Amino acid sequence: MHDEQHYLAANKALWNKRAAVHVNSSFYDVPAFLEGRNSLNSIELALLGDVGGKRILHLQCHFGQDTLSLARMGAKVTGVDLSDVAIAEATRLTSGLNLFHQATFICSDIYSLPVHLHDMFDIVFTSYGTIGWLPDLDKWAGVVQHFLKPGGVFVMAEFHPVVWMFDDQFTRVQYDYFNTETIVENNTDTYTDAEAAADVKGVSYSWNHPLSDVIGSLLAQGLQLQVLQEFDYSPYNCFQHTTGENGHFQIKGMEGKLPMVYAFKFLKP
Repeated sequence: MHDEQHYLAANKALWNKRAAVHVNSSFYDVPAFLEGRNSLNSIELALLGDVGGKRILHLQCHFGQDTLSLARMGAKVTGVDLSDVAIAEATRLTSGLNLFHQATFICSDIYSLPVHLHDMFDIVFTSYGTIGWLPDLDKWAGVVQHFLKPGGVFVMAEFHPVVWMFDDQFTRVQYDYFNTETIVENNTDTYTDAEAAADVKGVSYSWNHPLSDVIGSLLAQGLQLQVLQEFDYSPYNCFQHTTGENGHFQIKGMEGKLPMVYAFKFLKP
């Protein structure tokens, strides 16, 4: 496997390019967000419950829409992301919405976060397209546990590892379900905007994590599983050959057959 600094630098460079494109994309629809649209989905909202007055740590927050949605719901939120471009955009949004008292942002990779942040939180949260960028889930679960107060909860919604087994066209199984190797890809576009190809070229390093690894790593930290759910749709239209609308997208020909998202809640006793 490539060393940690190498893959971090490559992924950071790619996500810096993506963040610059994403912030202006219809996929993220920043104007509607600024007008009050909540960017969170029903899947994670149901698990988060009432966040009013809660201290929340949002891991891998991209340019902060979900973080700021939580802040608007009354939480005090810290968002963390690897990309300094994304964090700069998040800070700009925070300023525009005048939410500096509710939301702060830190540029850090997840593994290094305990060096930069010394708070404890009622809720740790992460969602959609996050842990595939992390090679070592035991280390990740240790960070989650580290920042949770006793009695605190970890809430996560994520694309199902079965989805990542397929090629982009969903015509064949291309990758292992199990985390057997580093997946090295030459990216030529991004999920929000195929036309922006020239702006988002770059090599990425990612890993497929089976459900047993994700849940097992958190159980090994002494966290207790409260809720586990699987869904046959994606709330985002970010895959090829989809059918559906209004936050309920499936792969054509595989409707109802494919797990596309899982979500859970863990408690720190």
